[in-house]
Amino acid sequence: MAQTVVITGASAGIGRATARMFARRGADVALIARGRAGLDAAAAEVVELGGRALPLPTDVADHAQVAEAAGAAEAAFGPVDVWVNAAFTSVFAPFTDITPQEYRRVTEVCYLGFVHGTRVALERMLPRDTGVIVQVGSALGVRSIPLQSAYCGAKHAVNGFTSSIRTELMHRHSRVRITVVQMPAVNTPQFSWVLSRLPRHPQPVPPIYQPEVAARAVVHAADHPRRKQYYVGASTVATILADKVAPALLDRYLARTGFDSQQTDEKVAADRPDNLWHPLDGPDGHDFGAHGAFDARSAEHSPQAALARHPCVVAAALAGTVLGARGLRRVLARGQPAR
Repeated sequence: MAQTVVITGASAGIGRATARMFARRGADVALIARGRAGLDAAAAEVVELGGRALPLPTDVADHAQVAEAAGAAEAAFGPVDVWVNAAFTSVFAPFTDITPQEYRRVTEVCYLGFVHGTRVALERMLPRDTGVIVQVGSALGVRSIPLQSAYCGAKHAVNGFTSSIRTELMHRHSRVRITVVQMPAVNTPQFSWVLSRLPRHPQPVPPIYQPEVAARAVVHAADHPRRKQYYVGASTVATILADKVAPALLDRYLARTGFDSQQTDEKVAADRPDNLWHPLDGPDGHDFGAHGAFDARSAEHSPQAALARHPCVVAAALAGTVLGARGLRRVLARGQPAR
């Protein structure tokens, strides 16, 4: 029987790439996003790759809309097996240049959107005592950077909220699972449509990975949801580790480099279109796809993420290396002349 998968933020970026990967497995995929052009294109891809698709124009900041979309997904495909929260928006600007209304909007999408998705998923999964929720997180939910205070704050909140829900599920001995995939910088269209008050074109902080790297991790997490979280990319691991070891030093480093590293050399108009309040891939818009503008600079694979998907292999390899080193030392010791 085909899996029923619901993906928020499915019209572009990580959500779009994740929908493609589930489709290749023959899944039934309900696609949630605001932009009609992107949703229709994503649905066509799902069908072409072997799945069934249901595009559901939805603003995840509105709980009623999310609940309605969940009901439509189950009516079309049956009980939801996997729910992926990936929708987000952002504002690139110093905190003092972001209006209260804009800050609230980012929080409602990036944090409350995850809360709404998790709530409607649990309402359906808990009575059946089965199902998986995957939160698409970020290294910035552990280590904040300048110019993205609203997004970083929301991602920190997602981590705290999810940990709380996870322990509640453990308390009730539920077989419903929830996990987080902490992402690195990813080449998504957000940098071309995000609201920005920076003088130059926003960019992800290198190293940059393609959305398919993130999507592979999401699908793996859905298949293996017992782990609390997954890290994607060596940069994610390094960032989180550096914040634990030397947070004050990292503060000074980001204060010095964080502004320039998030901008290209390209000047942008102050009034360029953005998708904070309305999708740019609406009925009169165009499909932005999964990839952003940084294909030439983005890695298609992450050795760290691949190793993280196979911890037993890594552990065995490390154990073999240690045992081999010990054996070599014994051999060398036996071959040394007596003194």
